[in-house]
Amino acid sequence: MSISKLDEVDHQILDILIDNTRIPFTDIAKKLLISAGTVHVRVKKMEEAGLIKGSTLNLDYVKLDYSFIAYVGIFLEKNRMTEKVLSDLKAIPYVTVAHITTGRFNIFCKVRAKDTKSAKDIIFLIDDIPGVQRTETMISLEESINDKKRLMHQIFNELD
Repeated sequence: MSISKLDEVDHQILDILIDNTRIPFTDIAKKLLISAGTVHVRVKKMEEAGLIKGSTLNLDYVKLDYSFIAYVGIFLEKNRMTEKVLSDLKAIPYVTVAHITTGRFNIFCKVRAKDTKSAKDIIFLIDDIPGVQRTETMISLEESINDKKRLMHQIFNELD
């Protein structure tokens, strides 16, 4: 199944699942006026095609006391150290996202922390990784946009 073979029902199913990945198929079926079996079959086909990969859980980091977000740009001593540095970054649980990038940084990371002191400690851990030449940090004041649905709708509109 390619994305171009998705129909309006598939789009609606995906739309609902983006809002709540844990919604029962029976609830999706009721909303769309189709059978739960149809929802199950369509979701299974999208999973088998690799269009749907697992599901995510959205945590309220404010309630967990981890609302501090920093973005860390990493400069490497040598590009060939990229995989080793990424491996070491995986050992730091507060590094939640890492990208190999072009441009200013070799690697760009998202870090979650409790406060500025814990962020400083995490950044120092990153600085101490062999192969890291230096880092540059930006603090997020507020996450203003985090919306997968807008992109999904744009992709579907481009297919029509």
